[in-house]
Amino acid sequence: MSIWVTFFGGVIAFKALPRQQFGALQHKTFPIYFVISILLSSGLLGSWTYSHPDVVTHITRPLVVDVAQAYALASISLAQGFNYFIVGPLTSKTMFQRHRLEKEEGKAYNEPGVSEDMKALNRRFGYLHGISSLANLYAVIALGFHGLWIGAAGTGIKASL
Repeated sequence: MSIWVTFFGGVIAFKALPRQQFGALQHKTFPIYFVISILLSSGLLGSWTYSHPDVVTHITRPLVVDVAQAYALASISLAQGFNYFIVGPLTSKTMFQRHRLEKEEGKAYNEPGVSEDMKALNRRFGYLHGISSLANLYAVIALGFHGLWIGAAGTGIKASL
């Protein structure tokens, strides 16, 4: 899901929709994506911790392999929570302010001669969007780290016959 949303779905929507419709779509879909990501990574963290009791024993030792995996899963929830609760709403608010100002000025945000207010909104939107993108990219990388670890080392759960 994270790879699709990050690298494919958004790009397809950006190319297929007018900019303001694309922004409205992202405003509706990203909160759902962040919540699903938080829930799934939290569920994985709970499952991992339950099946690897040494995580609790060595929680302050991130170089213990099972603990490193727990930290990776927890950090995904934190990064996506940061996006859901803080950065996402601020980004959407700024985007809609920019849309309103475009209508008032009769100019797109990127046209020459926009107001200083528009330039300030452009900077703020770029800053917030960059932070959100980095937090999401971190989550994708951490998920990849966890997936590669399981692929290479397995879950560490002993099967009984």
